[in-house]
Amino acid sequence: MSADSPSEPSPRGHVLLAPERFLGALSAAEAARHLAAGLRRARPDVPVVELPVADGGDGTVDAAVAAGWRRIEAEVCGPAGRPVGAAFALAGDVAIVELAAASGVRRLPGGRPRPLSATSTGTGQLIGRALRHGARRIVLGLGAAACVDGGAGLVQGLGGRLLDSTGRDLPPGGAALRSLHALDLRGMPDLSGVEVVAAGDPAGPLLGRGGAAAVHGTRGGANRDEVRVLDAGLRRWADLAEAATRRTARDLPGAGAAGGTGFAALAFLGATIEPGPGVLLDVLGFAGKARDAQLVVTGEGVLDTRSLRGGAAIGVARAAARAGVPVVAVAGRRGLTGEQLRKARIQAVYSLEDIEPDAGRCVRRAGPLLEQLTVAIADEWLPPVRRPNA
Repeated sequence: MSADSPSEPSPRGHVLLAPERFLGALSAAEAARHLAAGLRRARPDVPVVELPVADGGDGTVDAAVAAGWRRIEAEVCGPAGRPVGAAFALAGDVAIVELAAASGVRRLPGGRPRPLSATSTGTGQLIGRALRHGARRIVLGLGAAACVDGGAGLVQGLGGRLLDSTGRDLPPGGAALRSLHALDLRGMPDLSGVEVVAAGDPAGPLLGRGGAAAVHGTRGGANRDEVRVLDAGLRRWADLAEAATRRTARDLPGAGAAGGTGFAALAFLGATIEPGPGVLLDVLGFAGKARDAQLVVTGEGVLDTRSLRGGAAIGVARAAARAGVPVVAVAGRRGLTGEQLRKARIQAVYSLEDIEPDAGRCVRRAGPLLEQLTVAIADEWLPPVRRPNA
């Protein structure tokens, strides 16, 4: 354990449990439930509030549903063109749509990458369904995309048409965009009065060495020649899309996010792109739930330098620090120095590998091990209430 325990922990307030998922072991909601079970046994007098969190990728909708949002199921087009079941979350007129649910890597049949042909159509269909349910603010999570189509499929899923020189609809995927000749946007919904916030990485343009094809195409299995094909298609797409929308978006930060879906969100939806954790913490009401807390517990499967680049657990720590609440983290494995933890505003890290060195057992028994870690957290951060003698 790495810790800077407080000299006088506050006896007031609740404990806010805001973990991210433990990839391959526990969802964020499951992690929160195990932490709560352990703390209730160790300190039954301390109120506990569960708020699972996410960064805009897999698990974002689940985190919202765990926080009380309504789950709405839909059958949409998956990244390989086959129907898949997906869902978005709704609270009032605010919807959370997760690209990963419809167009993510986990939706690829057999897990086989299809960088040239994978489509974001299902994400557009989910957005359309959210609009029909009355959403006037849409938070679009851009993590874990399987597609490198610049969001062209998203536009098709919303009713737009992408046509070749003969007037026929283009097949799905980024490679086909090289044959794009015209756009027909008459089937698109009226988005006036609708606010769209894309929760993702606000770095990276659509095109070039740091663009969608070079970064996401390579991650998705594209070789060097295929990356060139994708970049050429995205360039053609950008030319016609910007002319049609009268918005220049290809070089804006975040245009290359999620295989270029950020570009379509900027150009066609008028979206802003913001770091995922901050957006989600805002819509889930983190600040209100942290008010008067005596401790926040966050965490994820691996807490390392990648976490510093937009991880939800780090976002929680920084938000808690702004609220003046101390933060400790739980992790399957930690890889941050004491200085890095201090900069991230995390006072202590409790790791599963400290009590179970076997990695396989850590994954299989992650829940009970988290409950076991809460004993150390309670001992150091939640001293028993001393009651006066009767």
